[in-house]
Amino acid sequence: MADRLRRVATAELRRAEIDAIRALVQGAFDAGEDASDHVVEAFTEDDWDHALGGMHVILEHDGELVSHAAVVERRIRIGHLALRTGYVEAVATAVGRHGRGFGSRVMRDAAAWIVDRFELGALDTGRQSFYERLGWTIWKGPVFVDGPAGRVRMPEEEGHILVLATPSTPTLDPMAPIACEWRPGDVW
Repeated sequence: MADRLRRVATAELRRAEIDAIRALVQGAFDAGEDASDHVVEAFTEDDWDHALGGMHVILEHDGELVSHAAVVERRIRIGHLALRTGYVEAVATAVGRHGRGFGSRVMRDAAAWIVDRFELGALDTGRQSFYERLGWTIWKGPVFVDGPAGRVRMPEEEGHILVLATPSTPTLDPMAPIACEWRPGDVW
């Protein structure tokens, strides 16, 4: 059977598809490690909520859902610029399916979606090398969140935020501060 790669907006997903995606992502995060032995944090209800409302890239292999990534719109500030950003969430490959290129295919398609529609791509990860080989760049400047109490520095996120330039990305200073808006759960 051939692989089936597709993009589907959250609003167009059937209930069974939503349940399958959630089970895939939850299973991958609950496993505690990925193929590189990188420890994966627990996938929370807030994490799931962050993955909804945008575009899902779904890869099926032999009729089975094997990999997923979501792209949601966020406003990311770099220096004085507020950029319409395709933010990547809920990237996961089924347990036992790592190392076969499924995650790379999903992320290449997610990146193509971002490049066509946004001023910037961004994500937060502990697996920098995976994304760097796909064209993402580690942000070198300080990382912040703009929250109810104002702007707060997040040094624990520094080195974990990656960006993807698009044709509409303005010239950016890679040492400038980068900030996202506050949200429940992991802000980045």
